[in-house]
Amino acid sequence: MFLPTTKQELKNWGWDRLDVILVSGDAYIDSSYSGVAVIGRVLQKAGYRVGIIAQPDMDSGEDISRLGAPRLFWGITSGCVDSMVANYTALGKKIKQDDFTPGGVNDRRPDRAVIAYTNLVRRYFKETAPIVLGGVEASLRRVSHYDFKSKSIRRSILFDAKADVLVYGMGEKAVLELAAALDKGEDWRNIRGICFADKAKPEGFLEPPSHQAVSKDKAQFSEMFRAFQENQDPETARGFCQLQDTRYLIHNPPQPLPGAEELDGFYELDYQRDAHPYYAEQGPVRALDTIRFSLTTHRGCFGQCNFCAITAHQGARVHCRTEASILREAERITALPGFKGYIADVGGPTANMFGSACKKQGGPGACAHKRCLWPKPCPNLVFGHDKQMALLRKLGALPGVKKAFVASGIRYDLILADGKQGAAYLRQILKDHTSGQMKIAPEHAVDPVLHFMGKPGGEGLERFKEMFDALESRLGKKQFLTYYFMAAHPGCTLNHMRSLSKYVQEKLRTRPQQVQIFTPTPSTYSTLMYYTGKNPFDGKPVFVEKNPPAKQDQKDALTGPAPKPKSRPADKRHRKGRRRG
Repeated sequence: MFLPTTKQELKNWGWDRLDVILVSGDAYIDSSYSGVAVIGRVLQKAGYRVGIIAQPDMDSGEDISRLGAPRLFWGITSGCVDSMVANYTALGKKIKQDDFTPGGVNDRRPDRAVIAYTNLVRRYFKETAPIVLGGVEASLRRVSHYDFKSKSIRRSILFDAKADVLVYGMGEKAVLELAAALDKGEDWRNIRGICFADKAKPEGFLEPPSHQAVSKDKAQFSEMFRAFQENQDPETARGFCQLQDTRYLIHNPPQPLPGAEELDGFYELDYQRDAHPYYAEQGPVRALDTIRFSLTTHRGCFGQCNFCAITAHQGARVHCRTEASILREAERITALPGFKGYIADVGGPTANMFGSACKKQGGPGACAHKRCLWPKPCPNLVFGHDKQMALLRKLGALPGVKKAFVASGIRYDLILADGKQGAAYLRQILKDHTSGQMKIAPEHAVDPVLHFMGKPGGEGLERFKEMFDALESRLGKKQFLTYYFMAAHPGCTLNHMRSLSKYVQEKLRTRPQQVQIFTPTPSTYSTLMYYTGKNPFDGKPVFVEKNPPAKQDQKDALTGPAPKPKSRPADKRHRKGRRRG
């Protein structure tokens, strides 16, 4: 059964009141790929009565009031994507489509959804249970942050929303502890993985520059941001407190990462793998096309690319499910209506990080001021290609499974660095686990720009393409590499994009269409560069393109029509010969 979203369903469950009501900017998809569904199912398993209100009408109280008021708390999220990223392009234009809205029209998710939904609850429930923020939007905006839409430094979203608690990261453990404390009437302020407001500073907490200071001084904003980034590892992080108005944002250290069996438990709950009928009847939810028959194998990413927000939400360490759990979930997928034998994706933020680990993992925590993959893979990184190959073979051998595809992005630098299994891994993927194309995200190929992105140098891309082409030829299969590139990243000029265009045409022999313009999202180093105009690692100035037409010019330099070759005049002998003829 789905978690209830209507009064009639409350009756069907035999409940007169809910403990927790979750409000989301996405349609209610009961899937492990939906954060609100995961939190709902985790709470339900722990014995709490949970309901979900998805995409409530902002013009009346009918939707937000239909389940009554919860006993313990309201949980509010914008959905799987930050609402401002979901609603606007990098050039500030309104995005018309939304894969998480029935019918696909982007007209149901309000701007700054976490704030809007909190205000909606307050409007119709004057005295009510605490409001708890969570999800990507809350995670990325939990401290003072640069907001691209308003071009300003905004306060923690906890303060702007006037909520009671903010749960950051993948919040299952923190939410369970918070629910238990609220249920028992106990103090919850020491729970890891949460933020709240208080007039007093906790003893021993760091105190970065205040919101007032960082909103006026870019140097102090950078100092605050470094303190924020350097205290995200569960093993080493200290709590910190930032003065926002007359009160402090109290940011407790992160929750410990879940163990493999604990992670298995989150993904093996009773998900229906479908949109709730209440929302499905309003139109198809396109996100289901890719997630209904897919498997998540792990969380987190070693990459720590400067423009990527995964580190701020899922973490910079990879933690994996067990093979047995993934196989059990796959067996359940084979029994679903509509399954035709094809598992659409087996992966995570980066597919081929499954099974990978740091030799120091579980010890002193992540290395300070050092990255796992940049400028090159660390010698302490143990590759997991052999583990993913074994998993994929077992998935393909399950009764009812014809193919298990790897549609998530793959880090080609990991394949190149793995001298033992890299080539064999790529061969197996090309032979059995692609549907005609493999996705990779070099983002650029000009080394100065890659440096600012925190991506590997461009020479590796050519080596990987040579490996790919050789294997494709040997296997006798017509398959393609799909490249994702980025324009207008800090440090990137129009000339850099022209150089990239030449490189792509001459070396990759393609004209890419998967090109995005850099969008400054909160809590990334690239956004820090965009706002300050400086490299946060050495303090040197960085060119930043902020003019929208010039950003478009950078993209057009790569995606525009290929230049026509100049006609070469025929030599004299050829012309004479033609005249004779």
